[in-house]
Amino acid sequence: MKFIDNVTFEIESGSGGDGMVAWRREKYEPMGGPHGGDGGKGGSVILEASEDLNTLLEFRFNARYVAKDGVNGGPKGKHGRGSDDLILKVPCGTVVRDAETGEAVADLTHPGDTAMVAQGGRGGRGNMRFSSSRRQAPQFAEPGEPGIARRLTLELKLIADVGLLGFPNAGKSTLISVLSAAKPKIADYPFTTLTPNLGMVKGPTRPDGSENGVLFADIPGLIEGASEGHGLGHDFLRHVERTRLLLHLVDISGIEHDPMDAYQLINLELARHSRSLSEKPQVVILTKMDTVDEAVVADWQQQFAAKVPAGTQVLAISAVAKQGLEELRHAVFALLETMPPQETVVPLVEDTKATNHDDSEFEIEFEDNAYHITGGKVERLLRATDPRNLAAVHRLWNIYKAMGVHKALARAGAKEGDTVIICGDEFSFAPEVMG
Repeated sequence: MKFIDNVTFEIESGSGGDGMVAWRREKYEPMGGPHGGDGGKGGSVILEASEDLNTLLEFRFNARYVAKDGVNGGPKGKHGRGSDDLILKVPCGTVVRDAETGEAVADLTHPGDTAMVAQGGRGGRGNMRFSSSRRQAPQFAEPGEPGIARRLTLELKLIADVGLLGFPNAGKSTLISVLSAAKPKIADYPFTTLTPNLGMVKGPTRPDGSENGVLFADIPGLIEGASEGHGLGHDFLRHVERTRLLLHLVDISGIEHDPMDAYQLINLELARHSRSLSEKPQVVILTKMDTVDEAVVADWQQQFAAKVPAGTQVLAISAVAKQGLEELRHAVFALLETMPPQETVVPLVEDTKATNHDDSEFEIEFEDNAYHITGGKVERLLRATDPRNLAAVHRLWNIYKAMGVHKALARAGAKEGDTVIICGDEFSFAPEVMG
């Protein structure tokens, strides 16, 4: 399965069903009162973290997801059925961002974590809801609330206990293939690993006889300038943010890079990306020790021991020759036992767009000797109004007045008697009525 860790797509929640204008029509009830039911709610769009997924591939092929609308209200006080929510499964470790602002609105870390990213519209009220002692025969109902359309970006940050970092060809893929059952592509050229590989590494058996294991992540290698997006930099750095421990692999064969320069350059890129990443605990692993003399290995260990932060272990291994692997395994598990569980907390903002159903903005254009008004709420209200009913039309004009429609028409130059068109229906502009 192809690994996709960053996608942008569109969602839209369902609109609420319209309320209905209806009356009681029963035997011996010639003057039955209002009996129109409410519309049902539209379906919301919800993201849910699932441990069964490890890629965002599905969202690459489906660029738009739409929840169902609520059902309109019916006669005899029957309410329309509300639509089910649309639940989209995402991998654990998915950060949800508003595509327009780039701000993070949710961090779905654990299985079952959810985020409501677009609330379904509320159903409109039927005319029985507007009955009162003063208004015993309301001739109008409400339209349903609109759904919410928006664009989201999903950003996957793998959740692993241990992350392997190092320059391309430092031996990360070979090490994880030897320590675990993972089978990454291995070859003698840079960027063999183009996508992260996960492997479960078994540790020493616990005193109670249970097995101990942690998840290792072999992630694409770094180059200089990675923190600025060069090479596979951002792809790499995003995935190491959630790890608890970093194994910093350094190739001491000296064929491609000076070992000390490679070590310092990568730490510089970590610091440039984020302070928290640069402060994560590390174990420095000198790789390919089978390609140099023992004296050279000892010399490099001394040099690194003098450069690394206090308490940082420096180990030498050969994954190919399987040298030093048990020492590495025990060192990693011993360190993790002393470290508390750690999760990167992504700064989140309040997701106001998820519940903002306000579509009251409108536009007025003068064309073909008529003023054309377009806008979500303006059009929805008209569609839910019976133009043959004076009471309903009067209520519509009052709502338009509160929205500022008549003032906007006056500013646009409309005079009494001018033609106003909404949703294809023509009206005569009467300021004393609309005002």
